[in-house]
Amino acid sequence: MTDMNSSEFPGFIPGGGDLAAFLHANKAAVDAALEDAGALLFRGFDVPDPESFDAAIGGYGEAGFTYEDSLSNAVRTNVTPRVFTANEAPPTTEIFLHHEMAQTPLYPAKLFFYCEIAPQEGGATPLCRSDWVLERLTAMAPQFVARAQEHGVRYTNVMPSSDDAGSGQGRSWRSTLSASDEAGAEARLAQLGYSWEWQKDGSLKATTPALDAVRIMPDGRRTFFNQLIAAFRGWADSRNDPGRAITFGDGSPITQGDMAPAIAIADELTYDLAWLAGDVALIDNFLVMHGRRPFVGKRRVLASLIA
Repeated sequence: MTDMNSSEFPGFIPGGGDLAAFLHANKAAVDAALEDAGALLFRGFDVPDPESFDAAIGGYGEAGFTYEDSLSNAVRTNVTPRVFTANEAPPTTEIFLHHEMAQTPLYPAKLFFYCEIAPQEGGATPLCRSDWVLERLTAMAPQFVARAQEHGVRYTNVMPSSDDAGSGQGRSWRSTLSASDEAGAEARLAQLGYSWEWQKDGSLKATTPALDAVRIMPDGRRTFFNQLIAAFRGWADSRNDPGRAITFGDGSPITQGDMAPAIAIADELTYDLAWLAGDVALIDNFLVMHGRRPFVGKRRVLASLIA
């Protein structure tokens, strides 16, 4: 893992003035840089508050992907209709590398992050190129990659009946499935191809259909597009056991031995984005995994998703 300053950041774009105007005027160049680097950091622009961040997203000019309509596991709070808190989990909770919502059939193509308040200590956003991970993993563990590509993967998550902000995957089934009762939740799960089991405490254990673990980009690059590392390392709370969160698509287990090479490679290739107040990052969700380091002090990083 490398902790980079802004000048070393692969997609660092220094500037000044209005970010919304910059993104609008330079959309083609920004997209070309994003395709090359996978993540861009806009530092030094005038983004003093969430409303300015919202305006910058508008300047970028692509359709949004709302939290309300997503199947995200995370508890989040909307600040504007398209801007929300990145995750309400406690500061001591590490959120491990993942592609946003890759554990569901519905996921965004890009992510915007905005640092409103930089943490006193820690709180960086780790970033990792998933195409580089897959290239090395294919050489190191070809049988695992072949099985993941052939069968896909399934994720099992137990959702509480009401939001649990103490967990990184504490969003309630009511919120996740936009359902007011069990019948509505079951109808939504059936539509999505999930299997499910109601728990005695009112929580809902749901298992996805087989989802892709490898994605082929338009230019032919292959990426390790999934939620395996985060689920295996971090889906732990009073309801969830990481050891039971993931299987291959055929139902066979994914073991510690399977995951160890992927975790080691990703950790080695990860670089940490240490936030300054006013920073905005744009991430290609198909190409780059992200997470969150534990932190001390107040930290407020907001997010917005691009369809």
